[in-house]
Amino acid sequence: MSLQDRFEELHRRNEAADAAGGPERIERQHKAGKKTARERLEILLDKGSFAEVDRFVVHQNNDFGMDAQRIPGDGVVTGSGRVHGRPVFAFAQDFTVFGGSLSDAYARKICKIMDLAMKTGVPVIGLNDSGGARIQEGVVSLAGYADIFLRNTLASGVVPQISAVMGPCAGGAVYSPAITDFVFMVKHSSYMFVTGPDVIKAVTHEEVSFEELGGAATHGTTSGVAHFAAESEEECLALIRELMTFLPQNNLEDPPVRPTTDPADRVDEELQSIVPDQPNKPYDIKDIVQPVLDDRYFFEVHAGYAPNIVVGFGRLGGRPVGVVANQPAHLAGCLDISASLKAARFVRFCDCFNIPLVTYEDVPGFLPGTAQEFGGIIKHGAKLLYAYCEATVPKLTVITRKAYGGAYCVMSSKHIRGDVNFAFPTAEIAVMGPDGAVSILYKREMDAAKDPAKLKDEKTREYREKFANPYAAAERGYIDEVIEPRDTRRRLIQALDVLHTKRDSNPPRKHGNIPL
Repeated sequence: MSLQDRFEELHRRNEAADAAGGPERIERQHKAGKKTARERLEILLDKGSFAEVDRFVVHQNNDFGMDAQRIPGDGVVTGSGRVHGRPVFAFAQDFTVFGGSLSDAYARKICKIMDLAMKTGVPVIGLNDSGGARIQEGVVSLAGYADIFLRNTLASGVVPQISAVMGPCAGGAVYSPAITDFVFMVKHSSYMFVTGPDVIKAVTHEEVSFEELGGAATHGTTSGVAHFAAESEEECLALIRELMTFLPQNNLEDPPVRPTTDPADRVDEELQSIVPDQPNKPYDIKDIVQPVLDDRYFFEVHAGYAPNIVVGFGRLGGRPVGVVANQPAHLAGCLDISASLKAARFVRFCDCFNIPLVTYEDVPGFLPGTAQEFGGIIKHGAKLLYAYCEATVPKLTVITRKAYGGAYCVMSSKHIRGDVNFAFPTAEIAVMGPDGAVSILYKREMDAAKDPAKLKDEKTREYREKFANPYAAAERGYIDEVIEPRDTRRRLIQALDVLHTKRDSNPPRKHGNIPL
């Protein structure tokens, strides 16, 4: 073979890899409103930065006529690239090749870049669009999935792992995204479920559509599996790029600082009147969260799920922070099962990757009711408590209004290693609200009174004046300072500057036993 022939052979093989499943299948992919694997990587990664590996890998299966169907790449595109100039490893499943089904060779390609990511301390981004295990390979395909699951687990808390579901993701395939840190979905074109509608109908006689069972809307609101539900693939990939700006490369690095022209001592007078005079009147906690952050920018996570708590990323003085905030506009800001899970997961992620936590607290307690108790609010609420207790990153807390009972303890209180705890003058820190406390404390007197309603009003007023304020806690050092709302940004940035070099640790152990 001449030198020219050798070059032509290389060009031929490259063209075959680029062609993937062929023009017809690519056209079918486009008609379904979906991009190809390579097109997605072009949007996700910085222009010209993608360096592919294992481009010519093919499966080694000779059963069921598969020996006549060998396509370079074998249904997944893998390699490295950059996002905002920083390296990442990425894989994109290619639905045009064998429906994106996973084979042994395919799994080994993914495992290779995950191993490299661990060795180099670089994030992994996976773009999922697959029909599941390749049936022709049987147990070998299942073994490939397990190999990936193991690496997802070992990489957890070491390098950030991001999953985008951009087509089908069913059966065992769903567990790889589930282990990763953030899951993105695209509305109307992606879905995730363990068992599909046909199986469900056969077993339970329930009739449900693909979209209702496992679409982006379902997982973004009801199940909480998806952290983001994008309107389009372009938006999905742009959101991933934006998320990456807040994250470090690995657990040994600090998150990237972004210089800002927003003054650290900026005062916001509108914050003075956000918290209402009436203790039971709702308000939007994001009206406090956003103005405090650099350029008033808040990147919310899990926005559609458990709206009674708000989580997301922002920056203070250029440094990324994770924000956790009770939302009085939903369920009065009560903690329930879903909110506890949502916040616990976020707190643990931030702690894994050295992102300081800022907590805004306005919580009347845990949501009452048989549904919550039967559903295990005790163990689920304990997950949030456990996450905050375990976290060693800088922890800053601002109590805006209510901080009642066990929920006060849970929300990054001083007693569970909160570093700096502020309170607004509107804060109420107590075992319970005035109405409930008076009903217990003065039950006998009210039972014997001629006008129990009048007595209750009187005692409630007394209790509110004595306990429904931040000063009893401040006198004991449980609150570091009572601040005016307009000074929140300045005080948080000051505290963050001091805490930047914080070092804390947990007792030596294999791992704790979080109440799952």
